[in-house]
Amino acid sequence: MLDNYHIENILFLDIETVPQYPEHDHLPENYSGLWKKKASQLSRIEKFNTDDKANPDEIYDRAGIYAEFGKIVCISTGVMRNKTLWIKSFYSDDEKELLAGFTDMLSKLKQKNINYLCAHNGKEFDYPYLIRRMLINGIDVPAILDLSGKKPWEVTHLDTMELWKFGDFKNYTSLELLATVFNIPTPKDDIRGSDVARVYWKENDLLRIVAYCQKDVATIVNLFLRFKGIPLIGDDAIQIVS
Repeated sequence: MLDNYHIENILFLDIETVPQYPEHDHLPENYSGLWKKKASQLSRIEKFNTDDKANPDEIYDRAGIYAEFGKIVCISTGVMRNKTLWIKSFYSDDEKELLAGFTDMLSKLKQKNINYLCAHNGKEFDYPYLIRRMLINGIDVPAILDLSGKKPWEVTHLDTMELWKFGDFKNYTSLELLATVFNIPTPKDDIRGSDVARVYWKENDLLRIVAYCQKDVATIVNLFLRFKGIPLIGDDAIQIVS
């Protein structure tokens, strides 16, 4: 499977996002009203259009899922070279700073013979989120991310969740579930995605989030290797680039 894709031509990535503010009460007045509308929409979708309304404050921890109300705090990337996974992370409280570093790296991918991006649920989340936050921060979208004007076969975005569907239309399949199915060490041994906002805003521990994000990248790489029928890489074959 995936014989047309050489793993050394792929940049694997994962992002971690949080709400832009620590609490709902910190939202500027105009954003507070807009989040109230968003919370109402979510309530109708999740409660099957009943009259029950979700309290905007109660579900504000989920604001990080939406690029209009969240921000990126970490982007971890990985490339395979000589059976070693090299992981580099871009992280900062200043989103524009980390996005600038990430886009600078993306601009040099062709020189390193990297032609594809790969993420888990990347087409639904990571790629569009990155593009939206780049535009909001006034950063030019790199060519490898930009879909405008491209034909479907010109898009070089890979998605391990989409690959697992094989044309089926089943619901979301988590990275944790696939890691378990394929006997890949789980990245959820410390925190989970639902913990990221709390760890960032309450515990002020960005480095813990970075470590979690890097583990996700390693898991995505191993899942891709499983798809290709190639042996997994262990921790001894992972190098973190400072």
